[in-house]
This record gives sequence, C-alpha cells and structure tokens, in this order.
Amino acid sequence: MEIFKQIAPLKAYIHAQKQQGKSIGLVPTMGALHAGHLSLIEASKKENSITVCSIFVNPTQFNNPADLLKYPRTFDKDTLLLEKVECDAVFYPDSSEMYPETSLIKFDFSHLDKVMEGKFRPGHFSGVALVVSKLFHIVDPHHAYFGQKDWQQFAVIRQLTEELKFNLTLHSEPTSREEDGLAMSSRNLRLNPEQRKQAIVFFQALNVARKELLSGKDIESTREKVKEIVEQHAGIVLEYFEVADSKNLNLLENVKDSDRPIMCIAGFVGEIRLIDNMFLD
Repeated sequence: MEIFKQIAPLKAYIHAQKQQGKSIGLVPTMGALHAGHLSLIEASKKENSITVCSIFVNPTQFNNPADLLKYPRTFDKDTLLLEKVECDAVFYPDSSEMYPETSLIKFDFSHLDKVMEGKFRPGHFSGVALVVSKLFHIVDPHHAYFGQKDWQQFAVIRQLTEELKFNLTLHSEPTSREEDGLAMSSRNLRLNPEQRKQAIVFFQALNVARKELLSGKDIESTREKVKEIVEQHAGIVLEYFEVADSKNLNLLENVKDSDRPIMCIAGFVGEIRLIDNMFLD
C-alpha cells in the first residue's frame, strides 16, 4: 500500500495508473476508521482497479474549534486496517498541503445547506464542498464513495458534482451499524461505556418514528414522540428530527409529498454530537 503526504507524488501515481487503463475509486475520510469506512473501500475495490483512501481532518468544516481539537486521530491504526482490506493508496496530507494559504472561497447551496445540519452547523457544508472539490481535482477518480449516514452531505456533494461537472460517478453506500443498531461513527470513540449504551436511543427513535409515520401518524406528533424517547435519558438532548425529501432535502409536512422521504435525526450524548437517518420505505 502506497502512502502519500504530498499532492504532486499522488497525482503522478494516479496518472501512471490511468496510463495503464486502470480505473480509480476514491473514499474520502477523516480517519478514525471503522467497519463502515472499510465497507466503502470494499465497494470501491469491486468496481475499480485502484482504490485511494484519503485521511484528512478538514478544519474548514468544523464550526466548533473544540470539536476539531477533540476529533479522533488514529493514523497508525487506520493504516493497519487499510492494509488488511488491501487498499491501494492512502492520501494523508497535513493542513499546509491542502490549505497553503487561508481559503477565501465560500460555497452556498441555497436550501440544501440551510436545513438540518446546515441550520445547526453554519459554514459546515461550505467547508465540506471545498475539501471534496480539492480531493476530486487531486485524485481525479472515476468513482467516489460515501456513507448514507451523512445523507445531507451526500446531497450537497451530488449538487456540487453536477454543477461543477466533475467527471465521476458518486455512490452512497448503506449505513454500517453496530450489532445493537448504533450507526458507526468516528465520534463513537469519544463515548464512555454508559454513553455508548445510551447512544442507541437515536436508532430506536428512528424505528419508532418509521412505524408511526407508516401507520398514518403526522410528522409533528411523531416528532414529539421522538423527543420523548430520546430525552428520557439524562444527558441526551435531541437537536432535531426532520422528515425530508431525500433528493432535494425539502422538509416535509406530509410524507405523501415525497416519492422517497428520509428521516434525519441529530442530538447530543453529553457533549458528543451524533447523527443518523433512515429511509421511510
């Protein structure tokens, strides 16, 4: 497995692979890898000759400096996991390589980045779009792979790809979950044992909400039910529960207003913020 810390050698490597007619898959990550990330690597390996995993904790997408500081960094462990699944190359730049100067560019995705995550994390998706644009230009992949857990992020990147005419195919892979249903996340590493037990409440609330909505209950009463379920645990706070159209992210007042609604939830377990989602179908 090749490890690149600088852009120029990586681009030379990619160019040489493409000269041999090989297809390139990219899995962008911020490290602290888990089985969900590895499933993206596996998906890429099935469809591409070469799979590149990027590991970069992107500062421009953190609106909370403390969150950036505490984000898990486990590069040595990550590389062992990537070697085990036979990833071909790792791009592991530092901030000065990706941002040699303070970036002035800001992205605005209209309503896509104003609801849910965008409402509570202003500027987050601009930072995501900036770093993903850089990675797409640097790696120039044929395919790029993202997890469904960050569905709003995927919708934003899909818009970015369409509007900027990136010549690649995007893939959203199903959320990987622990045995008890907790969505796999690098942030889970920060949960203490008691918090880890309680964190499944978000998945449980989504399951209840799905049953409520499919039985004909309205979204507002379902939201109240979700809040009641989540906040029965001390130290857990619901930030939002929304039902949106999965393509355009318009927030719904009635599930019948969308061909494929998605339920999205976010909240805090102590000071650790977790998100999850579930399609209604």
